[in-house]
Amino acid sequence: MAALDEFDAHIVRILRSDGRISNADLAAQVGLSPSACLRRVRLLERSGVIRGYVAIIHEGAPEDRLVVFTQITLDRQTEEFLNRFEAAVCRCTEITDCHLMTGLADYLLKIEVKNAGDYERLHKEVLSRLPGVARIQSSFAIRTVVSRRTTA
Repeated sequence: MAALDEFDAHIVRILRSDGRISNADLAAQVGLSPSACLRRVRLLERSGVIRGYVAIIHEGAPEDRLVVFTQITLDRQTEEFLNRFEAAVCRCTEITDCHLMTGLADYLLKIEVKNAGDYERLHKEVLSRLPGVARIQSSFAIRTVVSRRTTA
């Protein structure tokens, strides 16, 4: 994929902060005609630069949920083990993000639960039973400083 030019980069920055902006407002902010702006947005979507749009749902006050970052190390890193693990992770709604990593752990999970007891249940009933898991290491977030949501 070619590097983004100045207009495309500006479009992406604006859409990252306001995915619901109208094409007319986006075009005005970028300095393009609405038709040229829409054409660029569609090209960014087709090329995979823009992979989707999301609604971030507020499920109570931030203090009503606990964010846990969990590092998972698998027994083996074969394609079969990775695929089985990833398929199982996709079925767990508490896991909001899953990243294949380099380094000591194979995966980094972002998990959102109601409280420590809810995480303990998830750890016992789900995480420890995921296919191929050799080690689980978790860290609890104290607070979120910045959150920029993008789709995977």
